Amino acid sequence: MATAGHDRPPTSEDGCIVTTCGRRIAVRRLRLAPADRPISRVTLDVGRDQGGEPGVWAALTSDEARDLARLLLLHAGLAERGTEPVVPTRGHSLSP
Repeated sequence: MATAGHDRPPTSEDGCIVTTCGRRIAVRRLRLAPADRPISRVTLDVGRDQGGEPGVWAALTSDEARDLARLLLLHAGLAERGTEPVVPTRGHSLSP
């Protein structure tokens, strides 16, 4: 669970945050450069928790990263207001 408001630790300049439960979340760019077609992804690395449980890792396309960012912002706003999210139907996106 991430902290909110003034209690939240500052985001470090290396693209990482640490949640109140102790997980370090790193966001970075991954670039693979095969000769015929370079591949670029945004990586999300959710590290181990305080108890040592393993984290998760994902490589997202630019569009997937933007979709995730929109969902995170949507749900952050809903959490602040204490409201429930609107669940989109299949084939429809969440537009702010």
